[in-house]
Amino acid sequence: MSPELLIPLLAAAVQSGTPVLYATLGEMFTERSGILNLGVEGMMVVGALAAFLTAKFTGSPWLGLLAGGMAASALGGIHALVCLEFLGNQTVSGLALTILGAGLADYLGTPYIGQNAPGFYAFDMPVLSAIPFIGPIFFKHDALVYISFLAPLAFWFFWHRTRTGMALTAAGEYPKAAAAAGLNPVRLRWIGILVGGFLIGMGGAYLSLAYTHLWTNGMSAGRGWIAVALVIFAFWRPGRAVFGAYLFGGVMAFQLRLQATGTNLPSSLLLMLPYALTIFVLLLSAMRGKGKSSAAPAALGVNIEPEG
Repeated sequence: MSPELLIPLLAAAVQSGTPVLYATLGEMFTERSGILNLGVEGMMVVGALAAFLTAKFTGSPWLGLLAGGMAASALGGIHALVCLEFLGNQTVSGLALTILGAGLADYLGTPYIGQNAPGFYAFDMPVLSAIPFIGPIFFKHDALVYISFLAPLAFWFFWHRTRTGMALTAAGEYPKAAAAAGLNPVRLRWIGILVGGFLIGMGGAYLSLAYTHLWTNGMSAGRGWIAVALVIFAFWRPGRAVFGAYLFGGVMAFQLRLQATGTNLPSSLLLMLPYALTIFVLLLSAMRGKGKSSAAPAALGVNIEPEG
């Protein structure tokens, strides 16, 4: 493949992978605290709608981004209430959150289908965009893509170099030991869900404010489920999440370009490619992890029972 075709494809992979990366990091943040959240799909689409409406009526994409994150975080708060205060089943609560979010976004968003809102636009990063090959791929994007470059590094620092990060990890690994050490694992899990929800909402906001600049129902298109799968693929490590998100983004961009060339392959088959890839990488991760101890937090999905 010539550079004239390869560079735009890789640049599109970075852009397509960015909302998935935000959602994956958000889910990873939540799961590191010990809470399984299968509501990512619903939280993403609610975040996308809240961001779109806020930007449309205020004219500020940054306020839209804030609203998208807060809306998804609020939806995560319902999950926290069910799982942490009422000790409900985390799997069922997450699935209900997906259905609730999708229905809510469709109901409230239908009057705005096809309408535009102010959003984020690409600009050249000074100096870095002039680097041959690398510059056009990574440094000719919008501000949210550039922020996403720093997010995995910030996560690594938070989890490995800050007391709060290590305490949050302890809540996901050994909540009883964390409590014995004077920490409050329930409060830490609340933080995990709310902060993770905000990041998931940023992923949704990216879809409506940067990726499309308009609203349409079903905008998340399964990206939330892919984010849940990528957390497993990444073994709960932010660096591997970047690779997984861009891999998914690359396949998404490739199938769109293949459709644009007028190929005879059925469009439904091409649309299936990113999701088939998700199943493949999960299978690959399972094979690699066979016979090894799981990288998942030890207390993931386990509610904290009150002391008798």
